[in-house]
Amino acid sequence: MRADRRYDLVLFGATGFTGGLTAEYLARHAPERLRWALAGRNPDKLAAVRERLAAIDPALAELPLLTADVTDPASLRAVAECARVVATTVGPYVHHGEPLVAACAAAGTDYLDITGEPEFVDRMYVRHHAEAVRTGARLVHACGFDSIPHDLGVWYTVKQLPADGPIAVDGYVRAGGRFSAGTYHSALTAFSRTGETSRAARARRAMEPGPDGRRVRAVPGKVGRVREFGQWAVPLPTIDPQVVRRSAAARPEYGPDFRYRHFAAMKRLPTVLVAGVGLAGVMGLVKVAPTRRWLLGRLASGQGPTAEQRAKSWFRVRFVGTGGGRRVVTEVAGGDPGYDETAKMLAESALCLAFDDLPETAGQVTPAAAMGDALLDRLVRAGITFRTLPA
Repeated sequence: MRADRRYDLVLFGATGFTGGLTAEYLARHAPERLRWALAGRNPDKLAAVRERLAAIDPALAELPLLTADVTDPASLRAVAECARVVATTVGPYVHHGEPLVAACAAAGTDYLDITGEPEFVDRMYVRHHAEAVRTGARLVHACGFDSIPHDLGVWYTVKQLPADGPIAVDGYVRAGGRFSAGTYHSALTAFSRTGETSRAARARRAMEPGPDGRRVRAVPGKVGRVREFGQWAVPLPTIDPQVVRRSAAARPEYGPDFRYRHFAAMKRLPTVLVAGVGLAGVMGLVKVAPTRRWLLGRLASGQGPTAEQRAKSWFRVRFVGTGGGRRVVTEVAGGDPGYDETAKMLAESALCLAFDDLPETAGQVTPAAAMGDALLDRLVRAGITFRTLPA
């Protein structure tokens, strides 16, 4: 697709912390045939990133650099028109993301990000899905820890169940590690915009068609003890269930009646209670402008843990799926979720869109709907574990 474009891939935001890790991953793992470039608003910082990449692969000393800024639509249009795929790490996306989405939708260029912001994703559907369908662009949000392990994990699970009857899947997330400055800022922004998030969701529901003749749901669960795992399950209000539900709506493999629930798994009940109180307190504080500014200032954009700290981080998501009289337990696991694995997921998603044989899709689509088995295979080869456990 778009074989006449100068670049297969442009990485926008490479001067940020996660963007830099994504660039380094590509420097180590991208195929030689990849024609790619870095884009950002500061040429000097881009040059510094390129110098770092050249230390990994000397052939990258002449990697093209493109100057572009989210406040300059013409510069983003130029980036979109010269690339087959554009991947961006520039958030919070609700503040900085739309101009690039618009440029890619208009140019017929595939777009990827690592957002976990439901408001942004819903607004982009309302405003740019139809144009992307017209031009053939695939707009794929949530290509980091939000929401690839959960979206692809459910896809991996439902493929092991009969698709001719109802299917139910529960996901249980455990992780250890630090979240990124970008994730921190995006989360606080989302907490402060609950009204805007609700309005964006209603606007999307008013115009998005449902699956033809099928029922697909993502429903909140209840706090409770999961005896077989020896853990407490707490409903996790992230974007992941929404992404899973949209994948299920797009693909018949999820059956005629699909239901998903999403939980955080915690070992001790006091931890559950403290986490709930802390989250409620933060959600209240961010609605007040002075405290929101103070909280946002605690972690500056571009900051992140050391390589040694990231090496100690991990994630594990277990899924329990039932359908057709069968029960299957699966697990997706990997290393540092907030940085290293997110960079890996974004990079492999971009390479998947650029080079792999994929279903024909266009408009705003989920990772599982757009890439499915091709991306799953890439992630396994890259070291993320997908396995079926004894049921």
